[in-house]
Amino acid sequence: MKNSYKFIPVGICMLLFALFLPAARADQWNQATKVTFSGPVEVPGVVLPAGTYWFSLMRNDPDRNIVQVWNSKRTEVMATLLTVPDERLKPTGKTVIRFAERPSYSPEALHAWFYPGDNFGHEFVYPETEARQIAKRTNQPVLSMRDDLAKNVKQPAKSPSDASVVAMKKAQVKGVEPSGQAVSITEVVIAPPKG
Repeated sequence: MKNSYKFIPVGICMLLFALFLPAARADQWNQATKVTFSGPVEVPGVVLPAGTYWFSLMRNDPDRNIVQVWNSKRTEVMATLLTVPDERLKPTGKTVIRFAERPSYSPEALHAWFYPGDNFGHEFVYPETEARQIAKRTNQPVLSMRDDLAKNVKQPAKSPSDASVVAMKKAQVKGVEPSGQAVSITEVVIAPPKG
């Protein structure tokens, strides 16, 4: 009987581990990331004031191409954003956020977000008018969708089946060159060389 008591602490430890494991997996699965910006930042359809935000993939989205931006307490969705996969050669152990360069009087525009350790990240798709402005200012192509979909960004979407999300997912994504010319998405999203 004395030997069976030795297994109780081990059993309690395993139970505690099992209880906390789902939370750790949930953050990895939805890529929840806390980010603090020291100045205003432009995301498609919205300018976020300086402050702390959470970025995460939308729950239950099988395509994993809808990113939601939450307030610092994760109680309010600030934006629901369409993205396309972006690839980098070498993952890092920390979050990487890439910005499109902007003039000093404009907020920086968010270009892509990479979760720690992942080769694939999320390149943001802007409403066409915003994409044209960013492309012209940065002299780089920018992904775009129809302007009328900008209103969907601000909808408090809770599910991939919400009408606002479905409309964005069905959108034809194009690229906009600095000249304003529309181009194929493949001319904007370029996979890095292999090897």
